[in-house]
Amino acid sequence: MAISRKVPELIDKQNGFCPGCGHGIVTRLIGECLQELGQENNVIFGIGVGCSSLLGAVVQADRLHCSHGRVGAVATAMKRVNSDNLVIAYQGDGDAYSIGIGETTSAAYRNERFTAIIINNTNYGMTGGQMSNTTMPGQKTSTSIHGRDCSVTGMPIRFPELVATQFNPAYSARGSVHNTVNITKTKKYIKNALEAQINKEGYSVVEVLSPCPTNWGLNPVDSMERIVGELIPYFPLGEFKSREAK
Repeated sequence: MAISRKVPELIDKQNGFCPGCGHGIVTRLIGECLQELGQENNVIFGIGVGCSSLLGAVVQADRLHCSHGRVGAVATAMKRVNSDNLVIAYQGDGDAYSIGIGETTSAAYRNERFTAIIINNTNYGMTGGQMSNTTMPGQKTSTSIHGRDCSVTGMPIRFPELVATQFNPAYSARGSVHNTVNITKTKKYIKNALEAQINKEGYSVVEVLSPCPTNWGLNPVDSMERIVGELIPYFPLGEFKSREAK
């Protein structure tokens, strides 16, 4: 007997993400967490430019599409003006860590009381697969056609670790969506991050490793295998700053 699972009420349309992309999974997880926490009618999204911008067509919620890289600053203003609302910054690695590294880092440094959910697929997904600050060493992109040379560009940034070790956030974690076990763990991380905000504990961030079959030039199955074999050894999964017991 088939078991049907109700789609969260927040999600009112099919998503437009590429086949095999992880954004759709993360969107579903956010919707489930908000509904379980009773916050689906109390949320405002600050949405980044890039693949993350497609979130706006999926969720039935207050949202603002921000200038490229400026979600950290916009979410700061949203939360300070609407302190009782749940504010979620939803971004990709290019938007959050390359174009917006100043705003993203400054919000974490100030311990702003919103939640950042950042999708790391190691490239600028929507605009043609350019190199970002999380592109792996040797990875070929449209702007690193011979592979990323980290002696010139620097090593891929590990933002959750940076936040956890250099600042004083409420919560910092990294998850993945490459299999069901880790999808379940990632949902837990997202829920923890949102609960930290609800309890006014400070800044919370969850980075999610996501496949990008279109720009990686891989099929969906091989994209998941790339996450396991190449990305996770450099971008380890887990909680880097746990919430304090309340």
